[in-house]
Amino acid sequence: MATFVYTDAVVTINSVDLSDHVTKATLKIDVEDKDTTAFGGNGWKTRLGGLKEGTVELEFNQDFAASEVDATLWPLIGTVTSITIKPTSGSVSATNPEYSGSVLVKEYSPLDGSVGDVAKTSVSWPTSGAVSRATS
Repeated sequence: MATFVYTDAVVTINSVDLSDHVTKATLKIDVEDKDTTAFGGNGWKTRLGGLKEGTVELEFNQDFAASEVDATLWPLIGTVTSITIKPTSGSVSATNPEYSGSVLVKEYSPLDGSVGDVAKTSVSWPTSGAVSRATS
């Protein structure tokens, strides 16, 4: 897959496919920056990577129907649950990797908007444990 327009992502939370409600999906992976600078470095800092962590940020068109956004997210508040994200609905491959792991559902705003707005909700959840990248 070359450069593409993000129109067909797949997002599954706790085995529920909510892709048809997701309007934005971000997976960010960070690693701690550990300073290992010592004398003899000629004035340059040296570093090692420490612990890794991730964040999943999602924006949804809100839906209160059974098996949709609110019905899926509400019971998960305060729990660790599974999540998978892939760029397109095609088969998992080297050009369409699937990222999977667990997230702590630490926040959820079921109602968020102003008069005349499309009902949306956004979440930002930390990963819990390793994030995997599958290519087959």
